[in-house]
Amino acid sequence: MKKIALLLFTWLAMGSAGAQAPSTLAELAAYQGPDREQMLIDGARKEGGLTLYTSQQLDDTNLVVEAFEKKYGLKVKVWRSGPDSIVPRIINEIASQRYAYDVVETEGQALEALQTEGLLQAVKSPHLQELVPQALRPHGEWVGTRLLIFSQAYNTDLIKKEDLPKTYQDLADPKWKGKLGIETKDEEWFYSLMQKMGQEDGLALFRKIGETNGFSVRKGHTLLTNLVASGEVPLALTVYNARVEQLKNKGAPIDWFVMQPTLAQVNGTGVSRHAPNPHAALLFMDFLLTESQRILSKRDVIATNKNCPSPLSDFPFETTDPAKLIGQGDKWVRIYQDVINTQPR
Repeated sequence: MKKIALLLFTWLAMGSAGAQAPSTLAELAAYQGPDREQMLIDGARKEGGLTLYTSQQLDDTNLVVEAFEKKYGLKVKVWRSGPDSIVPRIINEIASQRYAYDVVETEGQALEALQTEGLLQAVKSPHLQELVPQALRPHGEWVGTRLLIFSQAYNTDLIKKEDLPKTYQDLADPKWKGKLGIETKDEEWFYSLMQKMGQEDGLALFRKIGETNGFSVRKGHTLLTNLVASGEVPLALTVYNARVEQLKNKGAPIDWFVMQPTLAQVNGTGVSRHAPNPHAALLFMDFLLTESQRILSKRDVIATNKNCPSPLSDFPFETTDPAKLIGQGDKWVRIYQDVINTQPR
């Protein structure tokens, strides 16, 4: 009888152990056992590395990748492009059953589009509890890693701080004619701003600004920021504060400020549902939520980890919700382009 009981106990123990050992990506992503990190490290070393698709500046990405490679002895292959190139590439790869990337890091609207297509894997990382609430999505299939404040930037040699506009309404003053720059693909910001201002009043105001002063429309936030620093664009309406701080710290004549309502875009990361290197992918995602946050916060990037310093306590802000734009994105692309390309009278 004792022998039978012993055999039964052994069988149950083996069955229990087997049930706890994750084998698929979904099981790995959901696993929360105490040996999770070591399991990911061991599996990642067998895989050898991972492939990252990102729209982040390479100066920032390279620092993160180098730190990860040094810590774990893994190789990260990076492909960098804009969000409007990343999404079609991934969808085309999946359609041809070519599973090339493991982790994607880009803007929230692109990630939400990939989530809608069912291409991202929900991950129950133990580090999610360290993040600000704005970083978490209800579906859990991507998570915010950095907040990009839609700030205004000005050339400090051309505009005095005391002369800066206090409100968006101030931009209709004719003194700003020929001085305003704006990014060509910021419809997510514009849509969210219109909802805050009241759509009818907001559109009327921006059309008035365009008719009175015009907009210098540029492609790329980095380019627009650089043009402010060079003086070609005296005042930009939609740049990311982190890049401004980086140039300012190098001595460039540039600074940033915000007008209310202030909006922030959530950029984040997700793991491919078809990740060829699942252990390495999950390990890298954990790294993006922890050590990467500390690395980038030193470069004035606004981290979503609550343990990192942030300027967001200095003023009220709200985050844009990319999910709200998914179903009507084309409509707001057209509206935004119509407004910002209004020619002054």
